[in-house]
Amino acid sequence: MSDISAVSRRITRLPRAYDPERGSEAAEAVAGLTKDEIALVEGAAGSAPYLHGLVLKEAAWLMPAFDDPMRALSDEMARIEVLPFDQIDPGLRQAKRRIALLAALCDLGGVWALSDVTGSLSLLADRACHVAMRAHVAREIKRGKIPGQTEDDIESCGGMVALAMGKHGAAELNYSSDIDLICLFDESRFDGVDQMEARAGFIRATRRAMASLSDLTGDGYVFRTDLRLRPDPSVTPVCFSMDAAERYYESVGRTWERAAYIKARACAGDIAAGERFLTQLTPFVWRKHLDFNAIRETHDMRLKIRAHKGLGGALKLEGHNMKLGLGGIREIEFFAQTRQLIAGGRDPELRARGTVPALAKLAEKGWVEAEVAETLSRDYEAHREVEHRLQMLRDAQTHSLPNTPEEFDRLAALMGTTTEAMRADLRDRCLRVHGLTEEFFAPGETAPAPDLPPEQEEITKRWSTYPCLRTLRAQQIFDRLKPDLLARIQRLDRPAEALTHLDGFLAGLPAGVQLFALFEANPQLIDLILDIVSTAPHLARYLSRNASVLDAVIGGSFFAPWPGRAGITAELCEVLERAGDYERQLDTCRRWAKEWHFRVGVHQLRDLITADEAGAQYCDLAAACVAALYPRVVAEFSGKYGPPPGKGAMVLGMGSLGAGRLTAASDLDMIVIYDADGVEASDGPRVLPARTYYARLTQALITAMTAQTAEGRLYEVDMRLRPSGKQGPVATSFESFVNYQKNEAWVWEHLALTRGTAIAGDQALVTAVEAFRTEILTARKDEARIRQETQEMRLRLAEAKPGSLWDPKNGPGRMMDIELSAEAAALIAGAGCQDVYAQLRAGLDCGWLTEAEHALLCETYRLMWRLQSAARLLTGENLDPEAVGEGGRAFLLRSNGAVSMAALSEEVAVRARAAALTLDQVLARPACEG
Repeated sequence: MSDISAVSRRITRLPRAYDPERGSEAAEAVAGLTKDEIALVEGAAGSAPYLHGLVLKEAAWLMPAFDDPMRALSDEMARIEVLPFDQIDPGLRQAKRRIALLAALCDLGGVWALSDVTGSLSLLADRACHVAMRAHVAREIKRGKIPGQTEDDIESCGGMVALAMGKHGAAELNYSSDIDLICLFDESRFDGVDQMEARAGFIRATRRAMASLSDLTGDGYVFRTDLRLRPDPSVTPVCFSMDAAERYYESVGRTWERAAYIKARACAGDIAAGERFLTQLTPFVWRKHLDFNAIRETHDMRLKIRAHKGLGGALKLEGHNMKLGLGGIREIEFFAQTRQLIAGGRDPELRARGTVPALAKLAEKGWVEAEVAETLSRDYEAHREVEHRLQMLRDAQTHSLPNTPEEFDRLAALMGTTTEAMRADLRDRCLRVHGLTEEFFAPGETAPAPDLPPEQEEITKRWSTYPCLRTLRAQQIFDRLKPDLLARIQRLDRPAEALTHLDGFLAGLPAGVQLFALFEANPQLIDLILDIVSTAPHLARYLSRNASVLDAVIGGSFFAPWPGRAGITAELCEVLERAGDYERQLDTCRRWAKEWHFRVGVHQLRDLITADEAGAQYCDLAAACVAALYPRVVAEFSGKYGPPPGKGAMVLGMGSLGAGRLTAASDLDMIVIYDADGVEASDGPRVLPARTYYARLTQALITAMTAQTAEGRLYEVDMRLRPSGKQGPVATSFESFVNYQKNEAWVWEHLALTRGTAIAGDQALVTAVEAFRTEILTARKDEARIRQETQEMRLRLAEAKPGSLWDPKNGPGRMMDIELSAEAAALIAGAGCQDVYAQLRAGLDCGWLTEAEHALLCETYRLMWRLQSAARLLTGENLDPEAVGEGGRAFLLRSNGAVSMAALSEEVAVRARAAALTLDQVLARPACEG
């Protein structure tokens, strides 16, 4: 190559090789390049393993591409445009490798500006989307599955369009970004039933096109695709009509969706139709008149993002998220985006998609000081460069800085600087960005509360900016409540801490009128709220997101005795019966569960129930939801595919669900077992083989539990305890289940089966499964093997999750250790009980444990469970006494009967050591006789 290649002329910086050997290997592959170009390749490949692999694969293409990289980009786009159908998947993946390599090297060498780098990646995304969509729509057209469309309509994809959202829409894709798309079709091309047939064809084409882009093959992938920005993604198809989308946004579109459409752009398919749709949506996104409510909604968005980022602590570079963290990319984007939403309706010139152009326009129009806009623009570009280098290392979709010194050194080498200089620059930049954006959003002056100390006064000043006080009515009610509220806080032991927690609660409230009116009518609720926010931040966050659950507090039965699993299940079934259609039932179940979930948490917090009772009640609640929803899922599914073939299916609760104890933040372990009874397929409008039927029915049940509806998510579901784990089918036939448990299951799987509990489903099958479970557990076993493998599992768990002082779950002598040994006791004793205390009792009854050992293990487990249950209630995460505040620590001491945190920590450590030693001795003893 010539010394005057475009790359050679424009290199302004060079990375260093963190791993010189890898760098030299890459340099040898491109030996025909100039000295500077070789140095660029060597530094890049020597620091980024991903780039090293790309250089070795695409060296022959890269060398001529350096002559004119923009021409090489253009030529590659032209190449993929004419790929034959059977070469689209590998051809697009080759293009991704090449453009990723070229963009990385031009970025690292300073050959391209940031806009060139992100623009090239976005252009590839555009063309790849179009090529994949066009190919799969063409296939549907040729098969006659999109009525009225001919070969002349293939280039416009028969009226289907992909809208690029987010960074893709703004042509700002990061190096390893996924692409956010909304796929629509122009329904005006079709009439009557043709529209439904076309819709089905477009859905198929969309799914196949997304697979062409995102499936990981031997050639890699093109782009990970995300279609979840479409309206109601849990219930809408992956491609639907523009008219339906427009009606959705007009009726229920939310502020965050308005913000998303700032960057929206038609990128593939029928571009003209896409642009017409975006024009039609202009009144939704860019509102002509800004009222108080609209401004507060934009502020609400920011508050939610701040809560998500977890701001407030000191900046720590290790693991710092450059996108979402303090002073990160999102703060700059939101800074610009919020002002665009506020003013863009009146001034179309402010509707720029890109962040840097938007900042420039905002400065030009006087919405932002010019110096601030320039500083944020520079810092934004520098942040994005760091983000790109983090992703270049291993093609990971990460935004977080390294956690180890070695990885910091590697990153610094890729950036061509020293670790010390890089760290200093990162720290200064993040703090500067945070300071500028915080200053911009700081609330205006409010009348001070005269009876408050200055530090508390500062907290109350920002209340007027919160979403819950955005209406005049809310302000009027709150102004009446405020004196009493503040007076109650001052009477608490730690008023400053209580006020801080109350501030977090108020910040998370989306609306305030109804809640404040409720407080005004029921002043006793104020003490309840203060108790919650001062003691349990997790429960407070839950309450701020679901303030309607407070209605249940004044309903009369909030403090009544627990109705039991049967009673609570019957109530939910009755509530769902009145709800109406399937979607309403899902939302109703979520609302109902929130109220009961909140009730259990308050009862535990107020010491009305013990941690053991709370665990049982949380489990009753989850089991009721599964039991009540299951027949409704079956009914909905049967409408499409006919009733369940054979005898039907049942849900077997496993893990903590089966054992009858959950925490405030537990997910659900389940197995679905079916018995087709020789029936090969369903008998319905659409026939499915029995195995497929039950697999899809299971998936429908999981979706019913986990889907994010308008009322949120019900539970997370874990199916990994099924036979063959996550590699096996999601639904297991009874015959396969029996065969597997008898002939293939490992000891640990029989241990897990000791906790299996029927939750829902066909009663005859429930009986059969329980009879078989009893048969397995009561069969004569190799006790020595159970002891040995249990001990081996304990050792593996201790090595994999050693735990820490305040971790009640992991580590020797703690919850998982005792639970595993209790399962072994039940298995050896042939007992069918699922609860850990009952299993330990079975071990005592069969002589496996002595009275003293049994008592020690039970008391140790009860202590660990109290801590685990409290941790999930207080924080939703692992227990950190320093993070829960004084109120949380008081609850821990009160519920454990401890005099100090030091004494409690000593008790935890002593009991864990004693329990671990006891289990070592028990499992080492010779097998029992008889």
